[in-house]
Amino acid sequence: MISYDPLWVTLAKKRMKKKDLYAVASSATVARMGRGEYVALDVIDKIMELLDCEISDVIERAPKEGE
Repeated sequence: MISYDPLWVTLAKKRMKKKDLYAVASSATVARMGRGEYVALDVIDKIMELLDCEISDVIERAPKEGE
């Protein structure tokens, strides 16, 4: 399972808010990320470019419940 927890930490470190992601992603996409749902890698790439960060600053693999 993919977790976007690193993204929220990265945003906080850069003193940004979720709405700042609207420059590269729709509000619906940001909402999906907030719910931990699938987001296409091209969107992740745009977020990494916006934040000038690596993929590990945006997503991580989290164990599924029961693992």
